[in-house]
Order: sequence, then structure tokens, then C-alpha cells
Amino acid sequence: MLLIRANQTPVTEFILQGFSEHPESQLLLFSCFFSLYSVALTGNVLIILAITCNPALHTPMYFLLLNLATMDIICTSSIMPKALKGLMSERNPISYGGCMAQLYFLTWSASSELLLLTVMAYDRYAAICHPLHYSSLMSTAVCGALAAGVWGLCAVNTAIHTGLMTRLDFCGPNLITHFFCEVPPLLLLSCSSTYVNSVMIVLADAFYGIFNFLMTIVSYGFIISSILKMRTAEGKRKAFSTCSSHLLVVCMYYTAVFYAYISPVSSYSAEKSKVAGVLYTMLSPTLNPLIYTLRNKEVKAALRKLFPFLRN
Repeated sequence: MLLIRANQTPVTEFILQGFSEHPESQLLLFSCFFSLYSVALTGNVLIILAITCNPALHTPMYFLLLNLATMDIICTSSIMPKALKGLMSERNPISYGGCMAQLYFLTWSASSELLLLTVMAYDRYAAICHPLHYSSLMSTAVCGALAAGVWGLCAVNTAIHTGLMTRLDFCGPNLITHFFCEVPPLLLLSCSSTYVNSVMIVLADAFYGIFNFLMTIVSYGFIISSILKMRTAEGKRKAFSTCSSHLLVVCMYYTAVFYAYISPVSSYSAEKSKVAGVLYTMLSPTLNPLIYTLRNKEVKAALRKLFPFLRN
């Protein structure tokens, strides 16, 4: 085994397979992905501008929404330029350093979004279940600390996973069966032990996937219970409208994450992972701003104020 390792050349670049197994669909996929990326960038930038420039939206709910939009931009921008380039060329190489950087920013933004969705569920729980204490439960200091905690915790977690990945040996082959650098296909390419990486992935899945999902479900259990206890239909409608957009985003995002990642690395499926990758790196960042703007009168009003031509 040591002799074989000595004769093997370390991998300095990887090849992203992308969708090269479907050459007849490359142009169509490029058009679709470019459109999704453009809408995602435009929509999330508009949300950030609307919230930043309108003092009426300087509340905990919209502050968290601003963070979500920022995470969506990082998530989709970390993979889409390279994916689009790959759809227009026969070969799509990515350097070892570029792959690790892409892995870091994608994992950081995706895990931060999962954790932020839980914080947003808590915000809705505090607003609906404890309206009289909401200003203290979600004060400016508390809200800022929660957001900073999400970014910081996920940055440290991602640094650990990326650091463990850089400790692995890659001796070839170097074909990543995906359109971006992702943990499972990279582990399958390693010629050294991936036991520690696999254990850390299970722990991360348990925390980000299962624990956060259960916390969100518990929060909405209390929210629904409180809504049902309201006496007026108008009160129930207003309470539900404040959390319906978030609930829709949660369902969409967790569906993609569970579909892709809550399974052992050994049962990794390239096609399944590509579909899920499209859902949470392209479709979700595209739909999030649409969901929050189309269903939110305050955001639409802020956008009309920022861009007067939208009034017509």
C-alpha cells in the first residue's frame, strides 16, 4: 500500500462532471440556470436594498430576512458562475484550492440558512405566542447576537469540515460526479481513510438537519396552537399571514436537504444529488425573494418607494 501511494501523483485539480452525460440538454440547461441565477441575484439584492433603505423595515423579522437574502447570494454565487462555464465547454476543471474554497462558501451559506430558518421560526413564535414580551425576547441586541451566532457557528463548523477535507489524500481519479464541489463525491475520490470525515458529517447532519428541523416543528406547533386559540377570524388570518411565507420556505428547503444529505455517504447517488443541488443552490435562492415579496405588502411598498417606476 505504501509503495502504491509513493508511485501515485497527488491531484492538483478536479474535473466537474456537471451535466456532460446529457450533451443534448446543455444549451437548455444553460438558459434555465442563467435565468434562475439572474432572478436570484436581482431578487435578493432588491430585498437587501428595500430593508436597508427603509427605516420601517428595521425590525427583527426583516433583519433576519436580510441575512437570509445575503446567504442566498453567497450560496448561489459560489457555484453558479463555474456551473454556467461548464455548460458552455466540453471540460470543466477546477483547481484543488478553488474546489476547497467553493466547498467552504457553499457549506457555510447552506448550513447558515438551515440555522437561520430555525431562528426565524423562533422569531415568529415570540411574535405570535408572546406578543407582549416580543420587544424584549427579540430586542436589537438579542437579534444581532442570534444572527452573529449563526454566521460564526457555521463558519467554525465549515472550517472544521473543510480542514478535514484538506487532510485527505487525492491520488486519482479526479472526476467529481457533480456540477460543484460537494463533500460526498469528494470523499469517494479520496485514497486515504475518510472515517473522521464521515463521523463529523453524521454529527453535522444530526444538528443541522434533524435537531434544527425538530426545533422548527416545535416552534410551529406552539404557533398553530396559539392561532387556533384566537377568537376572531381576522386575528387568525393576520397571525397566519406573518408566518406562512417562512413556513413555505422551510418546507421547500428541508425537502431538498433531506433528499440530498440525510443518507450515508456510501449510498451516494450522483443523479439524486444533482437534482437536490439544483433545488437548494438555484431554485430556493430564486423563489425565496419571490415568496417574501409577493406575499408581503410591506416589502412591496418599500420596493415601490425605492423604485417609483414599480408603482404602475
